[in-house]
Amino acid sequence: MFKRAHYVAMTAVLLMVLLLLSLPDQTAARVKLAISALFLPLFGLSQSTQTATGKVTDATLPRNVLVNQLEQLRLENMQLKVLQMQSDAVMEENRRLRAMMQSKPQTTWNLRMASVIGRDPANWWRTIQINLGSEDGVRENLAVMSSQGLVGRVHRVGAHRAQVVLIGSQECKVAAVVDKSRENGVIGPSSSAAILDPNLVDLSYMTRNSRLEPGQLVYTSGLGGIFPQGILVGSIVDTRTVEHGLYVEARVKLAVNINQLEEVWVLLPPKP
Repeated sequence: MFKRAHYVAMTAVLLMVLLLLSLPDQTAARVKLAISALFLPLFGLSQSTQTATGKVTDATLPRNVLVNQLEQLRLENMQLKVLQMQSDAVMEENRRLRAMMQSKPQTTWNLRMASVIGRDPANWWRTIQINLGSEDGVRENLAVMSSQGLVGRVHRVGAHRAQVVLIGSQECKVAAVVDKSRENGVIGPSSSAAILDPNLVDLSYMTRNSRLEPGQLVYTSGLGGIFPQGILVGSIVDTRTVEHGLYVEARVKLAVNINQLEEVWVLLPPKP
């Protein structure tokens, strides 16, 4: 009985094949298309099963692997922000060079990442400790920044750690320039407002005709030889006249939150 059914099935298949071969090409193509459509749900089910299996595999990655991947992406994002900052500074410099043709071209920043391993809890001295020292090429008066902007400068150096004095300290004056207006001044510690908000500093010694508005960005000017040109310092909050109206002074909100620093970049001397 089984053999008979087997022979009948084979005969039916042979007859179908002979029928397809005898049909005109256009009709045979339509018949093949109809038959293949019957198997599409099976192929779709197979593909969906493979996709679901892949998703389950991705979801079962160890947690420490995912954490390491996220940390690597965060550090790469920080580095890209710093490189973008340098790119913006170079573009601005090139614009002025085309107009003046007198400035020395800016060298590429030689960056080295460091971790913050200690800080002044009260911010009275506005200092932090980093895990790089003289053995790593760090020396005094090197600029320190983060992916958001300027942090300060290296003040004291040990073999494997260094003290960084933060912007806004009496020990960290910064020559700065206001974007677009190109007004020059000096960033220094703020007055009584700094007690309430350590991220506020003063931009002083600007002429009384300075055109300043809240929200304007402030960058390092490159004067003084410590801080390279083009590092973001912060944005102007407000302005006031001082010295009986002879000068204009502005309060600046720092781009970097100095109370939340975890990693910084030390600008080492340019590579030869």
